[in-house]
Amino acid sequence: MTGNGAREVLAVRYCTRTTTRAENFLNHHLYGEPDADIEMDYYFWVVRDGAGTILVDTGFNPVVGDRRRRAWWTTPADALPTIGVDPGSVHTIVVTHAHWDHTGNLHQFPDARIVISQAEYDFWTSPMARRSQFVTHAEADEIAYLQRADAEGRLTLIKGQHTLDDGTELIEVGGHTPGQVVVSVPTATGTVVLASDAVHFYEEVERDRPFAIIADLPAMYRAYDLLADLAARPGTSLVAGHDPLVRTRFAPHPAGPDVTDLTAARESP
Repeated sequence: MTGNGAREVLAVRYCTRTTTRAENFLNHHLYGEPDADIEMDYYFWVVRDGAGTILVDTGFNPVVGDRRRRAWWTTPADALPTIGVDPGSVHTIVVTHAHWDHTGNLHQFPDARIVISQAEYDFWTSPMARRSQFVTHAEADEIAYLQRADAEGRLTLIKGQHTLDDGTELIEVGGHTPGQVVVSVPTATGTVVLASDAVHFYEEVERDRPFAIIADLPAMYRAYDLLADLAARPGTSLVAGHDPLVRTRFAPHPAGPDVTDLTAARESP
């Protein structure tokens, strides 16, 4: 395994929007609280060390973002050089799940190995994925790209838990999607757990409030319990998938305000 001393884990924000609590939390009316606006950030994540770079998800394709009325300002291939990463150094892409805002731009890395859970891949290539409650959250062209990568021998399908060559651990939890994966990265300063959309906002775990887009509610609750247990371990940091608080809880990166260093907690004022 590559030494952790030089390992860096970054969140790169490429989009933000204002939405509502009722749109994002399942059955929000049950909590007896008025609806209110909430900010939602969109990220992809970078794990890099001397052996190269792993991307965790690839954001959304700009054409798709425009069609879905999402403001955006960069893509992974454009953003990586600003943090000193050669896009050609990306040897592995972990697709945590196959929703449209996590599978865009895979084509920017034609030589990278793609890792996704077997359950996730099987679901999105099945007839069930074409039902209206699912199909709206994925892009057919991007699912087809995963199928081409499989045919080319560039797709690695995992089940349960899987450890990459550098020690990064992938844990299949389901819930939000049938094969949602979380990513646990060992570093010199501790373990960084990238929840991706297993936890969009911290309050899903901290206040036990499920997200509105869901494949399996009991599995989503179990994922929250697992992530809460992981976060309680000494030296472990939980990173929510869409929460602006990520940029509050962790330190800014010298590359700019849209890049957050997930290996360093923000110092208290």
